[in-house]
Amino acid sequence: MSKIYFDDFEVGQTIELGSCTVTKEEIIEFALKFDPQPFHVNEKEAAETIYGGLIASGWHTGSLFMRLLYDGLLSRAASMGSPGQDEMRWVRPVRPGDTLSARGVIEEKIPSRSKPDRGLVRTTYQVFNQEGLEVMKIRGLGIFAKRPSDDS
Repeated sequence: MSKIYFDDFEVGQTIELGSCTVTKEEIIEFALKFDPQPFHVNEKEAAETIYGGLIASGWHTGSLFMRLLYDGLLSRAASMGSPGQDEMRWVRPVRPGDTLSARGVIEEKIPSRSKPDRGLVRTTYQVFNQEGLEVMKIRGLGIFAKRPSDDS
C-alpha cells in the first residue's frame, strides 16, 4: 500500500479507522493511573452516581481513539504531527464491553505558506459505540507532507 500524502486527502472524504472493545479491567487500570474518580475505578460507588455504573474516563476514550487513528490512518500516512485540536467533546459515557469504532471526515486542506513541503488537514472525527451512538467528537488539525516530486 502506498503512503498517504497531503495531496491524497479530499475535502468531504470519509476515512474509517477501525474498532476496538474496551474492558472493565482496562477502564479501571487507566483510571487508577490517570483519572481516579470513583465512577471510573469503583463499581459499587459508580452505581450510585449519575452514570449508574462504571464508565471510562474521557481521556481513556481519547487514548483509544488515538490508537484507532494511528492504526487506521497515521501508520500509513506522511504524518508530521499535529498543532492541536480545536474541539473535543465526550458526548456519552463509554462502558465496559462497549465496542468503539471511529471515522473522520476531511473538512479542509490548507497548504503551508511558509513550508511548501507540507500542509494542514482539518478533520472532524467521531467515535461511536456498538449501537451506533456517538460517544466522542474531535475536530482538529494534522500536518502531512506533500508528495515528493519523485514519488508520484
